[in-house]
Amino acid sequence: MRRASTSLLSQLTRPRPKPSSPSILSRSYIPESCSISHGGLLFKTRSSFNSTPSRNIDTLAEPPTSLLPSRQRKLQEKSKLEEAFESAKTLDDMLGAFKMMESSFNERELGLAALKIGLKLDQDGEDPEKILDYAGRALRALDGDGKPNLLLAMTLHLMGSANYGLKRFNDSLGYLNRANRLLGRLEEEGSVGVADVRPVHHAVLLELANVKTAMGRREEAIGNLRKCLEIKEMMFEEGSVELGKPNRDLADAYVAVLNFKEALPFGLKALEIHKNHLGNNSVEVAHDRRILGMIYSGLEEHEKALEQNELSRKVLNNWGMRSDLLRAEIEAANIQIALGKHDKAIETLKAVVQKTEKDSETRALVFISMAKALTEQDKLADSKRCLEIACGILDKRETSSPSEVAEAYSEISMQYETMNEFEPAISLLKRALALLEKLPQEQHSEGSVSARIGWLLLLTGKVHQAIPYLEGAADRLEGCFGSKHFGIGYIYNNLGAAYLELERPQSAAQMFAVAKDIMDVALGPHHVDSIEACQNLSKAYSAMGSYALAIEFQQRVVDAWESHGPSAEDELREARLLLGQLKKASGGSSSNEFSKALPLPHR
Repeated sequence: MRRASTSLLSQLTRPRPKPSSPSILSRSYIPESCSISHGGLLFKTRSSFNSTPSRNIDTLAEPPTSLLPSRQRKLQEKSKLEEAFESAKTLDDMLGAFKMMESSFNERELGLAALKIGLKLDQDGEDPEKILDYAGRALRALDGDGKPNLLLAMTLHLMGSANYGLKRFNDSLGYLNRANRLLGRLEEEGSVGVADVRPVHHAVLLELANVKTAMGRREEAIGNLRKCLEIKEMMFEEGSVELGKPNRDLADAYVAVLNFKEALPFGLKALEIHKNHLGNNSVEVAHDRRILGMIYSGLEEHEKALEQNELSRKVLNNWGMRSDLLRAEIEAANIQIALGKHDKAIETLKAVVQKTEKDSETRALVFISMAKALTEQDKLADSKRCLEIACGILDKRETSSPSEVAEAYSEISMQYETMNEFEPAISLLKRALALLEKLPQEQHSEGSVSARIGWLLLLTGKVHQAIPYLEGAADRLEGCFGSKHFGIGYIYNNLGAAYLELERPQSAAQMFAVAKDIMDVALGPHHVDSIEACQNLSKAYSAMGSYALAIEFQQRVVDAWESHGPSAEDELREARLLLGQLKKASGGSSSNEFSKALPLPHR
């Protein structure tokens, strides 16, 4: 918000000719032109404040103030107060001038001045509560006649930003959504030029993406980021340097939800733009390559990932960006592990650990990656020792870096899972969950960790304990990623397995039906995991004695495996065997029995 505030403030402080009577707020204010500069709002417009009063050219000198009529004297005093406010250079000067104005102007007239102070406070990084006070005064003044205008949208944006700073995400979302609708109306009506509306709209959408990300609603945030990019593409020529970072931001957002396929074209576009404008050795190019390294790793194209990582590290080293370089070197080691180059990875990590501080988070990450490489070499005792060192460091960082520590605990728990050490894995995940529950912006991570705890409890036979963790995970992740995300399908599949284990086949069938519905949409009906969900649904109906439906879904399993061809011969043979057993078991049952599938549970 800081850049946007600076530019918004600059647009509101440019002088304009004095109208016939002084008014601190012009309700018909429309900027003359505006543009985006380096991600912020830059307006070129007339200020709503008055300049000094014009003089009668026939008069050699103004009459003394004491000789002026009362009304004219008050207008002159107001004009001087306005001039003092407009000429203020510092925040203290602005606040002092505003305080003097309060005795002469009513709240409606003070609206624009309050907005300017709110923007200045935000620009200077002041307390969001103080920003909110002035933004609220501006809103009450500007929001009187119900007609959309650009200043009202800017005020709503500031209200949203201040509430975001206070972690009042629902309040922030309300103001920003209203600003978004208002700007849509302005564009639709054409009462304000699109060149004026678009920069404000971009700022609002960007803030919406920040708020939704903080709330864990990452898929929705990606939608806002895509619209941000579309606005910038309309404002700048194709390939302009201003389009580089928005493409990278969008790629990064897709990486965060593990959608590497969608991320790739945006990452490549960012790299192309920055290379063309800034050259191969620019910091922006280095950041683009780091993101591309993550994307290629996610796509399991590890050689390409390592190539991008190496090119990025060269640039980061040249620029002396030590912290980023260390993280990139750890990422390089992880890629080497994925490629099976375990000795090379350990060598890389030994060099990195020498450059890290004793109790730093980076040092903990080095030992986590070291443990991963040692586990791959079956050196489990050495691996556990590395994990213990990492945990010892992280334990001291829980208060200062809860989000990063929770992520590291989650990674360590995976290492213990690999070793079949489920108790320490569950314990670490519970520690991670306790940290994440205090961070409203980490709901997506909270849901993922809760799902893993549920799965591990299920795996270790603690079925009753598993169910609340799985149910909680489904609720959180549906809010973050929507109801059709494949990850939520896995959670419902595990819930179905839990209910089947507890001999509650009807509940199990409902969960498996939800899982199948999600996976058919997200992965396609012939995906291995979709077939498994269908198989599980058949098992649940079989356990209920509903053989007609069990046979129907088992037949779909057979058909799906047949579509895989020779590569799925074993799976197809087993599916046909189960189908035959179901048909035999159904010999005495009525074909009309349980002829309708169970209704899906309310979600």
